[in-house]
Amino acid sequence: MEQSSLLDSNDVTAAAASAVHTGAESLQLTASERICLAAVLEDSVDQLAILGRIMPTSLMGQAGAPKVVEDEITEIVESQKRLENQFEVLNMQLAELRAAGPKSRDKMSNAQNDLQDILDELKGSHVALAKSMRQSPLTPESMTKIQNDRAFMEEVLQQSLAELLNSGTFQGLGNSIVEERNKRNALQRMVKRDETGRREIRQLQDQIRSVKKEKEDEIQKRNEMIAHLKDQLQEMKAKTAMERKYVQKSSEVSVTQTKKKCDIGITQLNQQIKNVNEKINEEIRVNQDIESFLLQKQQDLSEKLNYWSKKYEDDYEAKKKELEILKLSKAQDFQKLQELTKKYKEYEAVVVDDRYEKEMAKRRAEQMAEEFKACNSIQAWWRGCMVRNQIGPYGKKKGKKGGKKGGKKSGGGKKKSGKKK
Repeated sequence: MEQSSLLDSNDVTAAAASAVHTGAESLQLTASERICLAAVLEDSVDQLAILGRIMPTSLMGQAGAPKVVEDEITEIVESQKRLENQFEVLNMQLAELRAAGPKSRDKMSNAQNDLQDILDELKGSHVALAKSMRQSPLTPESMTKIQNDRAFMEEVLQQSLAELLNSGTFQGLGNSIVEERNKRNALQRMVKRDETGRREIRQLQDQIRSVKKEKEDEIQKRNEMIAHLKDQLQEMKAKTAMERKYVQKSSEVSVTQTKKKCDIGITQLNQQIKNVNEKINEEIRVNQDIESFLLQKQQDLSEKLNYWSKKYEDDYEAKKKELEILKLSKAQDFQKLQELTKKYKEYEAVVVDDRYEKEMAKRRAEQMAEEFKACNSIQAWWRGCMVRNQIGPYGKKKGKKGGKKGGKKSGGGKKKSGKKK
């Protein structure tokens, strides 16, 4: 509890000094104000000196020690909850401003800045909470830090009290706060740089591990590939040796086979040369015989040519005379043909007229025969109609008894005529 009250008084004093520092140069204190402030500062210095004497080196094992830790963690958690609530409210406001459109661009920018500040505070709260979880404030190191802060505050307040009594100002208090704030900011920047460096180192270490793993995998794959290639090389060597032996034996067999084929071919060619020479000699002899035969034939043909040339001339003259005789006979025959043609046309006209008259007479006779036949058919049909209908001479005769008999007889006659039909 004493520690928390000391921290609260230090925070209030620092806040008051920070607020007064902005107008310290233009503010001139009166004598009564100097006395009041001097009394307050002197009282604060005495309290800090007493706390320095009565504070233990460590709070571990004391009855109120867990309460101190609990109060500090509760304060940090409540502060974090408050920041989280503010973050949710700002986030909702930012969503509403985004839905409103470009009209609320300035408000959106301010909300984004506030949201970023809340995020920074949340990060600081998380860091403080993590630090509180990692390091207990009951350890001697924490108490040493508290003693150092108390001694610094006591020294600053003594200097401010001396300055207030001597010159009536408290500019040194503001300068001390600014200097301490600069140190704190420098320390925070150093911590941030340290954290950034550690993060980069972790990233680089992760990259190194990943690269190392990739290289190890690559080396393993290459070793496997080398082993595979060695196996393939051994197989290729064995295969090449076998193929070389096979090709060598195959080449030897091929050479032997080719040599045998060449020997057989040479023998066949020699036989062919011998046959060709025999055929050449035979052809020479045949050629000589043909030449002597053709010379004899040429002489015979020359004699025949002379004979047939003379015969052609004689036959030509004879045929020429025969042609003249035939031309004269042709002219006479043509004249006779014209006369006969004229007579034929006259006879043909007479024959045509006679045929036409005979055809007409034949048609008239056929027509008369058909008309006579039709008349007979009509008469026979009419008689049948009269007999069936009992009209004319075929009608019923009138009488008493004999009429009935006659009727029966006539009826019987009718039936007979019907049967005859």
